[in-house]
Amino acid sequence: MSDAVFATAMRSHLAGALRAEHAGSSVRLAGWVHRTRDLGGLVFVDLRDRAGIVQLSLGPAWAASEVIAIAQGLGPETVVLVEGTVVLRDAERRNPELASGDVEVQATAIRVVGAADAPAIPVARAKGDKLA
Repeated sequence: MSDAVFATAMRSHLAGALRAEHAGSSVRLAGWVHRTRDLGGLVFVDLRDRAGIVQLSLGPAWAASEVIAIAQGLGPETVVLVEGTVVLRDAERRNPELASGDVEVQATAIRVVGAADAPAIPVARAKGDKLA
């Protein structure tokens, strides 16, 4: 699936379609927050769209503290617009479970478009996730 077909004024690429050849590219993404992980200053967000999931990373070396604070407050299924740079993940940190697992997006801006209450029933599950 070609990113050019799905590019809009708000989105340059589909999140789940990012691959190693996109490394170094500045991107604008839109999608749903699938999961977040806060490792004490370094925040990871799994962003989901029609093409799949890509990992966003937010750290003080490339993201403003206000942007990191927004990421820390994101809940599942919240709709966001994201800007950042695609980077290759270290070999030991690549995720073979994801088609986009060779890369992540170092996010520099996040805008919440639609905050969501956590749904009672999971909308999307990862491999191994159990139903509530």
